[in-house]
Amino acid sequence: MSGRLLVYGANGYTGELIAREAAGRGLAPVLAGRSKEPVAALAEEISCEHRVFDLGDPERVAAGLEGCGVVIHCAGPFSATAAPMIEACIGARAHYADITGEIEVFEHAWRQDAAARAAGVVLCPGAGFDVVPTDCLALTLAEALPGAVKLALGFDSRSPLSRGTTATSIEGLGRGSRIRERGVLRRIPLGSRARRIDFGAGEKLATAIPWGDVSTAYRTTAIPNVEVYIPVSPKALANLRRLGRIGWLLRRRTVQNFLKARASKRAPGPDTVTRDATPVHVWGEAVDIAGNRATAFAVVPNGYTLTKDAAVAIAERLLRRGGPAGFTTPARLMGKEFVTTLPGASKIRLE
Repeated sequence: MSGRLLVYGANGYTGELIAREAAGRGLAPVLAGRSKEPVAALAEEISCEHRVFDLGDPERVAAGLEGCGVVIHCAGPFSATAAPMIEACIGARAHYADITGEIEVFEHAWRQDAAARAAGVVLCPGAGFDVVPTDCLALTLAEALPGAVKLALGFDSRSPLSRGTTATSIEGLGRGSRIRERGVLRRIPLGSRARRIDFGAGEKLATAIPWGDVSTAYRTTAIPNVEVYIPVSPKALANLRRLGRIGWLLRRRTVQNFLKARASKRAPGPDTVTRDATPVHVWGEAVDIAGNRATAFAVVPNGYTLTKDAAVAIAERLLRRGGPAGFTTPARLMGKEFVTTLPGASKIRLE
């Protein structure tokens, strides 16, 4: 497969980071989105071609992908945008990557495996911080402890969120948390599962969250029980548990719209100084049926910085030599050491 790289949603906070990184690496990306003015302005600034099309019009999407062999999809919420872009990429025989962390998007992409194989297309959602570092730790642990039946992953980040990430988080508030149990996705109330974890900088209280690895780590490792954790204060944990009791209210469109409107007034995302000052500690633990345990640690750059580097590296790989057609995860496509090759990331430490 040949063709150019298209970055869709290039006018968003993370999309712009990716567009600039791709242009800086000499990939001459085509920038695209549904809002003409910001896409055109960025394209002019970094000397790239641009295209404007909405994902609600299949014919215009097909025309927009013409001549492109790889798409990095950056326009969320992916619950609404990923399915039409995946369908368009399969039709155009263009490899697909995105920066989602949404479990249902991963599951949808996995269900398109047969169609992608038939078209010779790679589908690699989660090509950024969601879920590259944790996916690489998951595969490392699965190989270190064959026969593991439980996998817990997590990360400690102090970075502020972008508007897009915040909007996606708001959408998920009323749906509770998620785990994988005996191979099956299961909903649990917010804050209902907590434990103490040393993510690499001292032990902290942590709670399970509905992170993308609950879907992807199972595909990467076949370990049937998967949970993902982040640090939380006792007060925040209590607040989460209270929110869990009013999920019905948080799912109401009026409440969602109110919270998103407030989030839209925030800064688009952390600036370079903030990103540079907020690395992330990543942790994972595998346990087998006999109780044997393996633990892995890594330190990686801020999630938005890592996302731009990882997504563009995956796109470069797909442009250069493609990959096995069908659904894949970042660690399966790029190898368990992939995260360690990204600028500013440590080696994976295994105990």
